[in-house]
Amino acid sequence: MEDLRAQRRKKIEELTALGLNPFGGRFRRSAEAAACHSDYEEGKEVSVAGRLTALRGHGKTAFADLRDSSGKIQLYLRRDNLEGAELEILDRLDLGDIVGARGELFTTRKGEISIMVRGLTLLSKALRPLPEKWHGLKDRETRYRSRHLDLIANREVADLFRLRSRIVREIRDFLDRRGFLEVETPMMQPIPGGAAARPFETFYGALNAPMFLRIAPELYLKRLLVGGVEKVYELNRNFRNEGLSRSHNPEFTMLEIYEAYGDCRTMMELVENLIVKVAGTVRGTLSLTAGETAIDLTPPWRRIRYRELVADFLGIGDWFSRPREEMAAEASGRGLEIDAGMSGIEITHEIYEKCVEPTLIQPTFVLDFPAHLVPLARLKEDDPAAVDVFELVVNGTELAPGYSELNDPLEQRRRFEQQAGSRPPDAAAGKEKIDEDFLEAMETGMPPAGGTGIGIDRLVMLLTGAASIRDVILFPQLRPKENK
Repeated sequence: MEDLRAQRRKKIEELTALGLNPFGGRFRRSAEAAACHSDYEEGKEVSVAGRLTALRGHGKTAFADLRDSSGKIQLYLRRDNLEGAELEILDRLDLGDIVGARGELFTTRKGEISIMVRGLTLLSKALRPLPEKWHGLKDRETRYRSRHLDLIANREVADLFRLRSRIVREIRDFLDRRGFLEVETPMMQPIPGGAAARPFETFYGALNAPMFLRIAPELYLKRLLVGGVEKVYELNRNFRNEGLSRSHNPEFTMLEIYEAYGDCRTMMELVENLIVKVAGTVRGTLSLTAGETAIDLTPPWRRIRYRELVADFLGIGDWFSRPREEMAAEASGRGLEIDAGMSGIEITHEIYEKCVEPTLIQPTFVLDFPAHLVPLARLKEDDPAAVDVFELVVNGTELAPGYSELNDPLEQRRRFEQQAGSRPPDAAAGKEKIDEDFLEAMETGMPPAGGTGIGIDRLVMLLTGAASIRDVILFPQLRPKENK
């Protein structure tokens, strides 16, 4: 590598000595590579710019492949069509260089549409060569750590991220057409709230105060419900100081939606309609595949209560009335690690997350979770031990939770206090603090509402068939090389 860099650096020095700039500026393009093919006209003059991905010399002539974001076009470089500075540039070209070329379209004897180059400009001399076999960079670790090389080498990667952009655009269009207002709420918060997760800590020097990157925007969006914004959403970045996995990245994109005077069922209908609409628009089908698994998004989607789902999976009809010791023994027998301090509800949820949830491949709304697990949701009127919530699970992964939101400030305070009291003191993380500003807003009067959140990265995984969340995030978080 260092020898190649030295050779290329020498070429830069030679060009500079000749009064030529190896790192050019603005270049006027009249066409992209794809348009040279789709709008082909013999003899048509075009100017293109892009990266050289192949270079073949034949004495007085050379052929080069120029690739831009639209595709590839072949350049035909004859020395007698160039002069002066252009010849000096031609003699010093390498794979990976970015050039501008001007000439006319023609078709070679082999039938390939090409440009007869009449003008050549060096726009950026590449000091580092492209990966060996640039068109087939396969090592996943290299792809994630050097996404620029991944995008150069694998065109399907660029296509995936264009599809991601289109998915987000369709989501916004769906919600905007239904009268929802898009907003932005703080990413630095004095108290992390809206989810049970460990936050990232920072410090705001100007205020001499500790701050936290948000784990969820929920409590701010609910303030807007109080303020009369009845239909609201935010496409936001959340940060959770937790582990890395196939479906977890500590920095991720979440869509949160709230609708005043709605409830859990309002949100289930909204989520189902949104995902079906987006999938039909961007994929043209509701039949998807994840690896070898077929997934059918055709509505209506299955709905089943949490208690029923867990009991059916375990084959124990009276599971929820069993003693804690029996629950712990059942979980341990399934290979789960159970702490001595875990309650029966927590043991059950461990079984649900590790054993039950992965079996839910087709879209499934799991309903009525234990109240202890969701402190921001409304209790079920016919079952005060459960809350009126759902989790949408597809391909064994939670995609979207949704609630009938709690709007009783007295009950909310009681649950916050109960939640804080159940955790060990942790002043550094601020977890024991209760968000008095939020409770004060609730005391002003919050309308009944439905709320939901959709993990955008996971939704993109579903709609593209990606195997890992790292495939759908341009720059995923990775362990330091020395700690891999």
